[in-house]
Formats: sequence, C-alpha cells, structure tokens
Amino acid sequence: GQGVVVAARLLGRAAAVYEGRYAQSFPSFGTERRGAPVKAFTRLDDRPIRDRSQIYAPDCVVVFDVTLLEGGDTWQGLRHGGIFLLNAPFEPHSLPLQGVTFYRVDVTALAREVLGQPLVNTAMVGVLAGITGWVSGEAVKGAIFDLFPARLAEKNWLAAEKAYLLGQELRDKGRRA
Repeated sequence: GQGVVVAARLLGRAAAVYEGRYAQSFPSFGTERRGAPVKAFTRLDDRPIRDRSQIYAPDCVVVFDVTLLEGGDTWQGLRHGGIFLLNAPFEPHSLPLQGVTFYRVDVTALAREVLGQPLVNTAMVGVLAGITGWVSGEAVKGAIFDLFPARLAEKNWLAAEKAYLLGQELRDKGRRA
C-alpha cells in the first residue's frame, strides 16, 4: 500500500528511458493478503541484464516503513559497502549494519507536507537518487510524468524533488539524516 512496486518501476524507468542504461524491475509477493509486506527489486547496469532471478546480495536496501525492521531479516544479504536507506521518524535502537552506509530520513513527514498524505514512493525514489547518484533528478521527474496521471504527477514530482535535494545534501555531508 506504500507503492514499493511503483517505486521500483520509477527507478528502472528513470535509468532506462532517461539515462540510457539497462534496467529490470520486478515485485516479489510473499503471503498475498492485504497489508502483507511486499518486496520489489530493481537492477541497473550499463550492459544488458540477462539474470532474471531474485536479488540475493543487493547493493542497496530501501525500507519504506520502520515497522518492517521487526522481522529482523530486512537487510539480509546487503553487500559490504552497501547502502541501507530507512524511512523513519527516529533512529532505531540497534541495527546490525556493520560495513554499510546507513541513512535515515523521515520521508513520511515530507510526503505529508507536500502531498497531504503519507504516500512515500516517489519521495523515496527521490532521496535514493540523491544519495546514490544512480539516476538524475531530471530522470526521476521524467519517469514520474510518464507513469502518473497529469493531476498527480506535479505534486509527486515536488515531493521527489525535495527528497532528491535532501539526498544530495546528505551524500555531500557524508552523514545520516
């Protein structure tokens, strides 16, 4: 319900259509019931992507809701030197994230401020793009305007742009939110 599948599609589209890279995005549904956690994956590369399997050793893990940390395996497989991005209003007490770069951003507050509701998918893509530089802000904007109806695209771009700038600021300062 938070748009993780759409976020994966946005990131892939931004890279493929607007950056000329190769991308592959796909969801993974566990127990298919309302409110069940959903995983979505995006591969980005400069060469054609032939692997169609689930991603078991990601370079980055993005968590849209802090309550998902309760399962304990949210960051499973995250590569040494990888990035862990968490949407949370507070710093979690303990996360066993040795050897990774951790960012915590209250994207829900940002989404409420800009969109008037806690829909975080476009803002999460924005902050991820700003932190990593994997895709540009303009590429994110193009993907949002491609995938959203015009009446929703402008506000969603405003949330993503604000998050993108915050992500760039965090990256430049080399610290967490």
